[in-house]
Amino acid sequence: MGRDWDANIVRTTFAATLLLIAGCGGGPPPVDRAELIAERFQTELDRRWQAAQETEENFPGATAAFALADGRVFAFATGFSDVENEVAMTTDLRLPSGSIGKTYVAAVGLALAVEGRLDLDEPISSWVGEEDWFLRLPNGEDLTLRILLSHSGGLIDHAFQSKDFIVAVREDLASDDPDAYLKPRELLEFALDQEPLFAAGEGFSYTDTGYILAGMVMEAVTGEAYYDHLRRIFLDPLGFELTLAADRRDLPDLAQGYAHESAEIFGTPLRMVDEGGLVFNPLTEWTGGGLVNNPQDLVRWAQVLYEGRALEVDYLGELLAPGFVADPEHPAEGYGLGVRVRDSDGHGLVFGHGGFYPGYNSQLVYFPDSGVAIALQINSDKSEIGDHTMALAQLVLDGLEGETSDAD
Repeated sequence: MGRDWDANIVRTTFAATLLLIAGCGGGPPPVDRAELIAERFQTELDRRWQAAQETEENFPGATAAFALADGRVFAFATGFSDVENEVAMTTDLRLPSGSIGKTYVAAVGLALAVEGRLDLDEPISSWVGEEDWFLRLPNGEDLTLRILLSHSGGLIDHAFQSKDFIVAVREDLASDDPDAYLKPRELLEFALDQEPLFAAGEGFSYTDTGYILAGMVMEAVTGEAYYDHLRRIFLDPLGFELTLAADRRDLPDLAQGYAHESAEIFGTPLRMVDEGGLVFNPLTEWTGGGLVNNPQDLVRWAQVLYEGRALEVDYLGELLAPGFVADPEHPAEGYGLGVRVRDSDGHGLVFGHGGFYPGYNSQLVYFPDSGVAIALQINSDKSEIGDHTMALAQLVLDGLEGETSDAD
């Protein structure tokens, strides 16, 4: 499920895009400096957790990691995985990462384009036009995979804009079947026969529904289940052992999640893990997100993806170029294909994504000027994760530049 940064979208010029792609430098710092930065990172993470206990912020615990340009990864944890049972958070636990999963969905789409199995700008009717629902799809004839992956299709977001979806989730949670979930076709139904928000390709509106439809198109193209394809081309070859497809409730090594916001919206229990499994079947999320992660894998993924190493051909121009003008004064901010692009206010551009899943918040950022990636996951879906992530990122980046000031 997805809510992350501001939805304002602006066009990146060709010259700016070249600058983004070129800025993946940053040599390795001395070992002692890296270790010092790691010590300060843990101290600051602990300080922020402690401060949250004294306020109204819901911050039970967190896992975090940063990766340096030389490939070294440092892992951290703070607080509790399970507050009531006083189980400490540890660096090896997994948490659902919500819409960060869209970064993988977009990468799969790019891979299929590179392989010549689809054209990002070909109408999706080429693959799903004969489906019984297609004529009811808003803007259906004008939709392409590029448009879907850039949230420019004019579709609603069923996760937060459909009252019928909320009712359906509440019904599943109240049913006698703990494995009940909404299938992709059922999720798409919430958008069918709706008036489009705008003409296809002429606006931006963040939508899980569009990514569900993108997943359906990809399966039609490959004849293979999305998760199987994802494992085969990315997860297994890259050795992401702490990343799993969220295709069942009983996923191993899950941190307890606290659904402060989802309890209000969707009627979930406060505690999201019961008897070793998620109480809300993650298959309902599917290509709207659809993974459980650990920050150590997330920062490695960010470096591989945003440094152009996920595929054997140059794809960064396609991935990073945002679409629609919202503020001409900030031409480097926007949304590409499954990636936010914005200014970091002092350390150049930053690429990444945020994620919301009942009981969990996640954030992933990558700084091309330094080659540094930072990921933070909190086991609550109502936290100030964006502020914490950028403060921790500032600490790392300042440390690499030789500054000694603590994060604010």
